[in-house]
Amino acid sequence: MTAHHDVVIVGGGLVGASLAIALEGSGLRVALVEAALPRVDAQPSYDERNLALAHATVNGLASLGVWDHVATRAAPIRRIHVSRRGDFGSVRFDAEQLGLADFGAVLPARELGNALLVRLDACRTLERHAPATLVAVEPGDEAVTLRLDTPDGARTLTTRLLVGADGTASFVRDRLGIGTQRVDYAQSVIVTTLTVERPLDGLAYERFTDSGPVALLPLGGARAGLVLGVPGDEAEAVAALDDAAFLAFVHERFGWRAGRFSRPGARRPYPLARVMADALVAPRAVLVGNAAQTVHPLGAQGFNLGLRDALTLAELLEDVAGCGGDAGDAARLEAYVERRTPDRDATTAFSDDLVRLMGNDTLPLSALRTLGFGVLAHSSALRRRVALRGMGFRGDVARRALPR
Repeated sequence: MTAHHDVVIVGGGLVGASLAIALEGSGLRVALVEAALPRVDAQPSYDERNLALAHATVNGLASLGVWDHVATRAAPIRRIHVSRRGDFGSVRFDAEQLGLADFGAVLPARELGNALLVRLDACRTLERHAPATLVAVEPGDEAVTLRLDTPDGARTLTTRLLVGADGTASFVRDRLGIGTQRVDYAQSVIVTTLTVERPLDGLAYERFTDSGPVALLPLGGARAGLVLGVPGDEAEAVAALDDAAFLAFVHERFGWRAGRFSRPGARRPYPLARVMADALVAPRAVLVGNAAQTVHPLGAQGFNLGLRDALTLAELLEDVAGCGGDAGDAARLEAYVERRTPDRDATTAFSDDLVRLMGNDTLPLSALRTLGFGVLAHSSALRRRVALRGMGFRGDVARRALPR
């Protein structure tokens, strides 16, 4: 038996789940295909990372009815301190001084994943296939046919629009014949939590070094999230250090601005690479999130960028059912490309440029950074402009991401 849909989303991670929720109540026949059984605290994509959520992302999650489930466990970012070891000067962003409530919030990825699952459970029209593995994609003029492998046997779905939200190693992207451009940064980040001597109280640090960036994120109380960049060939050894040696390594890289660190949590390295899809769409198909672009975590733009993909796509699809339209219409997909390309290009270029600018210790670049820090430090208007872009208010912003 074949089930027919307007939209099938492949990938139930943070971005795919958000899109499915955004389409609830649209009148469209929507299905979500996820390889893992949906169970709180069990999703493999909902790991121990701490997500720095841009203000536009918080707005979007609130509009989806997700934020209410996690607001009490999120820590607001009200101040940001940016510096580079060996350079003169630093830049401090203060939300209150710039006329803003905050820049966003920090939330463990697992907490957000659990909130999305709770919200998905409340969706009454969404058809969910989990666990289910997509094994074949057959494009057609009027619909795309999908073959699934499930515990109950093979299933066949057809859809007017296929959405690939299945991550960096996207099966959907591969089957659509969309290539990628990959840049290996030869770096990894080690993600963990630790206790700080002086509570951060809404203060986030971004510290750059020759060996990679170090970010310290407020989690509330005396706990903080750590993102430690290291050369790729050293990552496993650094992650395997005992607690005392690891903390000494972090202090050597970060300094003592937050006092003495203690009680580090479990440590896991993540290799860093930029993977950009050559196209965002194919006939009756679209890519969102990491399937479309996987960016350097510098500036914490990965999920924020992916959610903006999902919210924009949902906005473009919201009138389809009411007007008897086609979710996979080529003009609609082209409109998606036009709206998302400026934000995608600017965000990925910013991350790439920052990696190169901050990772090079040559004298000309050091002088340029010092000059740049000085200009930002003395211009509140420029700091506000930079802050708003980092908060996700860039380009044609989806309505759900705007302040209510």
